[in-house]
Amino acid sequence: MVSLKDAHQQFVGHLQGKSRASATILAYGKDIEQLVNYLNSLGKTDPNIVTTEDLQAFMDSLAKQAYTPKSVSRKTNSTKTFFKFLKTSNIITNDPATGLSHPKFENKPPRILTKLEYRALRDAARADTRIIAVIELLLQTGIRIGELAQLRVEDINFQEPKTIHVPAFEGTNERTIPLNKPAAEAVSKYLEVRPKTPSHALFVTKTGKPLLIRNIRTTIDRYFRIAGIKGAKVNDLRHTWVAHQLQSGVSLLTVSKLAGHKRLSTTEKYLQFIQGQGGEGKVRLEEL
Repeated sequence: MVSLKDAHQQFVGHLQGKSRASATILAYGKDIEQLVNYLNSLGKTDPNIVTTEDLQAFMDSLAKQAYTPKSVSRKTNSTKTFFKFLKTSNIITNDPATGLSHPKFENKPPRILTKLEYRALRDAARADTRIIAVIELLLQTGIRIGELAQLRVEDINFQEPKTIHVPAFEGTNERTIPLNKPAAEAVSKYLEVRPKTPSHALFVTKTGKPLLIRNIRTTIDRYFRIAGIKGAKVNDLRHTWVAHQLQSGVSLLTVSKLAGHKRLSTTEKYLQFIQGQGGEGKVRLEEL
């Protein structure tokens, strides 16, 4: 018999073998660990004796612990994926998770910053040359924070036409994005004061080590607070770029490709949150 704990370890190994993003593996791993601990508390260590009712009781217990419906839905998805793996691996004969239903919840619309807000953010961070360069790259290219943290100095091309090369990062697409004047100038000014270091990372600390995602997020969150911008997060700079380009009339296909969206439908969702569109099929990107 394979115990639930052993099956959990096999599942994590399976995800690693499929080269899933480290954040995805970590999230699935924690979700299933929580589930296994709950089932063990019921005296159930054999995955073959777990019922749909047991799994539903676990989800109900999460709701009582003030987990949001969205969080419970994510854990439901993790559970379904886990038991599907157990079934295909012949560890169990019947899959109890097929009868598990997702809780209903509404997806919040993306937070799109107004021109007044992102100008206030720039103003709040104006004395911080490094973070101004970070903000401009996020706002003017729409790249993800994880992609930004992976950028190397050689990924920035200052020759005309100026571009930024975005390496593939944990399942994202490698791509090249036009670098407009505000972003190019901000990065150029930062490179003048960037600490001398053997590291090729574009953004580094004062001691020359690569700047971590959590440090970038914490710093920009602080500038959001200083600027008096409520309810905004780093990823909203990306939302703002996508929405602004679509509203200015850049084609859906172009925005989707430059944003690195895997599906065109992801880009299409933004259309309901913007006020009309300009010239359809425009190629030139807009500055923010």
